[in-house]
Amino acid sequence: MIDVPCNVQYIASFRTANLSNMHAPYIPQIRLYQDWLSAQRGLRFDDYAALWQWSVTDQNAFWQSLWDYEAMHSPTPYTAVLSDARMPGAQWFKGAQVNYAQRVLRHVDAAQAAGVPAIISEDELGHARELAWPELRRQVASFALALRDLGVRPGDRVAAYLPNVPETVVAFLACASLGAIWSVCAPDMGTQAVADRFQQITPRVLIATDGVFYAGKGMDRSSVVMSLRAALPSVEKLIVLQSAYAAQAVPADLTFAQAIARDDEAVRSFEPTWLDFDHPLWIVYSSGTTGLPKPLVHGHGGILMMAAAGSKQGDVGCSYAPNNLGERFHWYSSTGWVMWNSQIGGLLSGATICLFDGSPGGSKEAPDWTVLWRFAARHKVTYFGAGAAFYANCMKAEVDLSQCGDLSRIRALGATGSPLSEDTQRWGTAQFAAIGTPDIWWSNISGGTDFCGVFVGGHRELPLVPGRMQCRSLGCAVEAWNEQGQPVIGEVGELVCTKPLPSMPLFFWGDEGNARYLSSYFDVYLGVWRHGDWLKVDADESCVIYGRSDATINRHGLRMGTSEIYAAVEALPEVLDSMVIDLEYLGRDSRMIMFVVLREGLTLDAPLQRRINEAIKVGVSPRFIPDMTIQAPEIPRTLSGKKQEVPIKKVFLGQPLTKVVNPDAMANPQCLPWYVAQFKLTQQA
Repeated sequence: MIDVPCNVQYIASFRTANLSNMHAPYIPQIRLYQDWLSAQRGLRFDDYAALWQWSVTDQNAFWQSLWDYEAMHSPTPYTAVLSDARMPGAQWFKGAQVNYAQRVLRHVDAAQAAGVPAIISEDELGHARELAWPELRRQVASFALALRDLGVRPGDRVAAYLPNVPETVVAFLACASLGAIWSVCAPDMGTQAVADRFQQITPRVLIATDGVFYAGKGMDRSSVVMSLRAALPSVEKLIVLQSAYAAQAVPADLTFAQAIARDDEAVRSFEPTWLDFDHPLWIVYSSGTTGLPKPLVHGHGGILMMAAAGSKQGDVGCSYAPNNLGERFHWYSSTGWVMWNSQIGGLLSGATICLFDGSPGGSKEAPDWTVLWRFAARHKVTYFGAGAAFYANCMKAEVDLSQCGDLSRIRALGATGSPLSEDTQRWGTAQFAAIGTPDIWWSNISGGTDFCGVFVGGHRELPLVPGRMQCRSLGCAVEAWNEQGQPVIGEVGELVCTKPLPSMPLFFWGDEGNARYLSSYFDVYLGVWRHGDWLKVDADESCVIYGRSDATINRHGLRMGTSEIYAAVEALPEVLDSMVIDLEYLGRDSRMIMFVVLREGLTLDAPLQRRINEAIKVGVSPRFIPDMTIQAPEIPRTLSGKKQEVPIKKVFLGQPLTKVVNPDAMANPQCLPWYVAQFKLTQQA
């Protein structure tokens, strides 16, 4: 099979038919795929529900179709698509060889001919850069050869302490091209949090920046880098990405600039190494709110196949294909969040990826929630993604998108990280309608770092309902299970996945006998993945995520996800943020405590308390009016923005703070002593 870029069995015929019109009418990726299924496989489906059912019932046919549609190529044959369907331990494409970097760099020639860049980046200071596809290939090859010269071999771990900049992408692709195993932490993480992650995987090489600029300030990271190297005795070599913000020089074996400087015959002839389908690609981590973070290992082939499915569902196209000419994909993320992996995955589709390095909301001294929108306007972004909290902050700040530049090229808005409220989605839709895009598409998604994919998400051709996700994703045998372990429709249940996916973790690094892996996902239902979210699937296939299942409120036998309570309370203009915990345990009656962050200058008085209670009564149920509401300075959140309901709940159940939360894995650990003090006060009350 010939390795042809950009699904061109179908796209090529489309291009031929439209040579005179390179700005051909837009066709969603999932429609192109379904048309190909019809033409090449004779498969036609009455609706999406039928397509989804086929994808999870006939797994071999579905994943084989994606392999063929994407023109995947292996120099060695595979024996079967799925030769062992158990979880964990499924065997996919046994015998095949692939390489993530090879799949990215296959786009170089066609993208260069079309004149589209690989990466566009910008920082808070407005420094913008473009990296052309041939230059991306050259830098990746140069960096890979530098790593090889430092002794890096397939299977070696390479740890990175880097921000969301093109250099990080280059370093990752260079590692992937050699078969080295990549792992990255963001420079906004505490030293101990980074060490807790990297010490588990014993990296051979550390790549680190000596400084960053964030929220209006330059930040020295030179001492952190030296502390990290001291804490990682396995590190033999250090490569430093130099900045203008370091207070001291960091002794390094190589600078990043030196590593990418090479341009000779060895660079020009460099090719990524063919690797077994399940050769480890990267190690990512659980949020690390309690105990040591879990180091999850994903394979090259599994990630490639999940990305292929995701590009259809998420509608991320190729920047040089006729129907996506100029596709520019942006999803705001730090390198410490799995959405960075998703952002980089846009290169697999041949999209131009747009990276922003900095704060999305300005600085504390000068808040500004237009930063990302103006970035998107300047660089003609077509697909704009961010955490749901970002959109909520824009709404509360009364951002007017008509004042943010030309956003007319944006055709899709992605949201994840937490449930997107109806009000926030309606606000965004109205904003885009006002600037001339009345049919803006929201791709609300929910998946996880755990399998680097999306369980429930969007579909470009299905109806949009604010606050909901349009469907279960292709290939994902997702169901909501009741307490009896039975699938339910129209009811809230545990989110489970009953069949394996190619991108499920190969294993946890250092996890003997798969003990942590099994206890994390398979301790409730044998052989069935329990994700830890509350899910409702309705008859129309639309879905709602109600938050983490272990943070669910159970009031007098009625269960409720916290997201609905937050949606009701945070709709009040006085409330900036909120968090609720339920102290029911061991048969004790529910005792629900709500924390609210108010606008500056406001106090939680009796009238506001009544408005909060009324909002819950009307928007949720009178049963969920809290027993106690407390004004808080901040809501504790992880580095990826998730509310830390479970650790704070455990604190209020009397467990020691040091055993239930890792401050270095938090965005705002300074608020923890306040919660401990509040626990003591509530005990006295």
